[in-house]
Amino acid sequence: MSIAANLDAIRKRVAAAARRAGRDPSLVSLVVVTKGVDVQAAQAALSAGARALGENRVQEWLAKKKALPAGVEWHLIGTLQLNKVKYLDDTVHLIHSLDRLELARALDAHCRKKGLTARVLVQVNVSGEKTKHGVPWPDLEAFLREVAVLEAISVQGLMTMAPAGSPAAARAVFRSLREAAGSLAVPGIGLATLSMGMSDDFETAVEEGATMLRIGRAVFAPGPAD
Repeated sequence: MSIAANLDAIRKRVAAAARRAGRDPSLVSLVVVTKGVDVQAAQAALSAGARALGENRVQEWLAKKKALPAGVEWHLIGTLQLNKVKYLDDTVHLIHSLDRLELARALDAHCRKKGLTARVLVQVNVSGEKTKHGVPWPDLEAFLREVAVLEAISVQGLMTMAPAGSPAAARAVFRSLREAAGSLAVPGIGLATLSMGMSDDFETAVEEGATMLRIGRAVFAPGPAD
């Protein structure tokens, strides 16, 4: 299977999952995760219609940004280290992993200095797993209120990662994030974007309200995406 065929299969599965949930498939966007993928494969994804590419590491993003055509919608989806904030510019469409106030304040200071606004998602550790990053579930509202006062930060929504290997647990995590986004009301904070769902669980995420998926392995795998 080619990258183009994999992407086509994923899009069909997303559309089917959206219809099962009574949702409009066009309201679900796809970030193709190019972590560890060479430039040629990333270009093949773009040629197959991918619009948004996601990178975990700033250094890898910088290298691919230089090698690929201008106009890619870049997403930073991995844990962002404080010492990498200085490299961010206006080509970063969305940061998926705001998970601590120290990072929020560093982003705010950098963006105010550069005349930018950082569009971010707050990463939430819904499951409480110690191996996962994210704002602890009980602290989410207080965290959002503290971030809301930072003038160069624009919160667009929430992101989470589900436990691996348990469809039922994944569904519960995705549902909890959707319900939180629907119930929280913090002035200055937008919660319309829900980034949840990866190669193994994206259909469940769509059924539970994901508006943005982060898929890498299923796009670039040599076998069929299903």
